[in-house]
Amino acid sequence: MLPSTPYGFATVKLWSRSQNFANKHERNYRELPIEEKESYKWIEVSEQTISVLKAQVPGMLIVQDQEGDIYEQFARIPQEGVDLLVRARADRSLPDETKLFSSIDKEQVPTVYSVFIDARNGRKKRTAKVEVRYKQVEIKSPKRINENTPKSLKIYFIEAREVEYEGSDAVCWRLLTTLSIDNMEMAMSCIEWYSWRWRIEEIFKILKKEGYDIESSELEYASSIRKQSLMIMEVTIKLFLMRLAYAEPEIEIAPDSCFHPEEQQLMEEYMKNLEGSTQKQKNNYSKTDLKRYVWVIARLGGWKGYESNRHPGITTLWIGLKCFKDIAKAYKIFKDVSTR
Repeated sequence: MLPSTPYGFATVKLWSRSQNFANKHERNYRELPIEEKESYKWIEVSEQTISVLKAQVPGMLIVQDQEGDIYEQFARIPQEGVDLLVRARADRSLPDETKLFSSIDKEQVPTVYSVFIDARNGRKKRTAKVEVRYKQVEIKSPKRINENTPKSLKIYFIEAREVEYEGSDAVCWRLLTTLSIDNMEMAMSCIEWYSWRWRIEEIFKILKKEGYDIESSELEYASSIRKQSLMIMEVTIKLFLMRLAYAEPEIEIAPDSCFHPEEQQLMEEYMKNLEGSTQKQKNNYSKTDLKRYVWVIARLGGWKGYESNRHPGITTLWIGLKCFKDIAKAYKIFKDVSTR
């Protein structure tokens, strides 16, 4: 496997609320130690990930969305070879009584860059002008906190804010990181690394209505639904590998990473039904490259097959994979029956 190739899940936290779950007021939530709060699952998964991977991974960056913005996590998780990059949720207080979000407004002249915004979830398609600033900050601990937790922490704050646009969907990313940000190049790298987190959302696309629609499952027991979710998550790794094969033309991934030799042989035969009469409609990839078989899956999922078109997305690949599994089942039945 190449270093950039998604390999699997380091750890998975299976969690659900009990039927007699009390609200925050009833549980006196503010007084609870972090280990008894729901948010502890973010710290727990970070710790388990470190335990699983640290021996194999010399440098690790744990990236989380706003729910991971937990003071105790910044106090506990960072260590040699392990850093955090988290989207800021709370406008924290600083020692000088100013607020985190406004503290960066008067920093150095920002770097300005343009980024294309695709239309998605109500967001307008446009080219956005984004200002980037960064600075080191010292954040104060919450009032109610374990006495062994430091009262303040020094971390780096990065803001990427869209300007010259008044829409409610304007881009504004505020990131907190334990990495040392010494220059704008490093700040821009953190923004890019955080952007990769969108791939996590695509796992939920496959789990939910655009894919397996796990929320409509008619399985009777919660334990069965959890097992089904784990099996679906295993499928998503295969889908990510297939999409990566097309997204990175210079990378050649072995077909065996997704498909057994018998499946590859079946696709070689079925490919004849998908190829067109012109060279542009042919599958010209090598048999040693996963792209050759992703082409088949994408075509089954509705992709037109023209390389000039947009590369097949995760939903197209999922639809194609389902279709191929049906074809494979039918082929196996035919093969078994025809040899009797």
